[in-house]
Amino acid sequence: MTDKVFEKAITKQFEFDEEVASVFDDMLNRSVPFYKEMQRLTINFALNFLEENDKVYDLGCSTASTLIELSKHSHSKLDLIGIDNSEAMINRAKKKAKAFGVDIKLINDDLDNISYENAKLILSNYTLQFIRPLQREKLVKKIYNNLRNEGIFIFSEKVISSNKILDKQYIDEYYEFKKTQGYSEFEIAQKREALENVLVPYTEEENKKMILDVGFDHCETLFKWVNFATFIAIKK
Repeated sequence: MTDKVFEKAITKQFEFDEEVASVFDDMLNRSVPFYKEMQRLTINFALNFLEENDKVYDLGCSTASTLIELSKHSHSKLDLIGIDNSEAMINRAKKKAKAFGVDIKLINDDLDNISYENAKLILSNYTLQFIRPLQREKLVKKIYNNLRNEGIFIFSEKVISSNKILDKQYIDEYYEFKKTQGYSEFEIAQKREALENVLVPYTEEENKKMILDVGFDHCETLFKWVNFATFIAIKK
């Protein structure tokens, strides 16, 4: 379905409800520049680390697109687990996984309530940015503690610039991208207002510092387009 969520005046802050879940795949593809390329790189790099029966968690899995693609491209059987606190998203994910014939354990719960035991790979695509900073760092520490040695954490985030001039240019460039995807200025403004104080982005440097501070041995940017970035972190 086509994303038309913000064609009408907003009445509440952004949330991943049934209305958003029903158009989420279209929203991602039209709202996140090079989303498919980011997903492709995530899967390709992840597969270099994964072996038979390795456990993979996707935090904020939404409609399970990344786990489905990972399964399709893996030559090994993987233990796939998707977690999302949106019941609407999990319901969509279950239907999609069934349609593609992919075995995924899908859990509707808060990320803090899950124990990511024996994880070889943990994914988080545009999820941490919706978690308050203090809780975000606690979750990243939990991710580190539960990863096996040689495990990896791949995550994507919207980022800001510490330079005000560049940050304004980031925003302008992103809005121009959204216009090319068919979104009107009204829709763009409505979504920005709905996300105010809901999505709290870090700079690229702050994301890396957070990762290294909890104990990861290495973190670098795998992909970046203006204010969207994908990072890979390794636990030795």
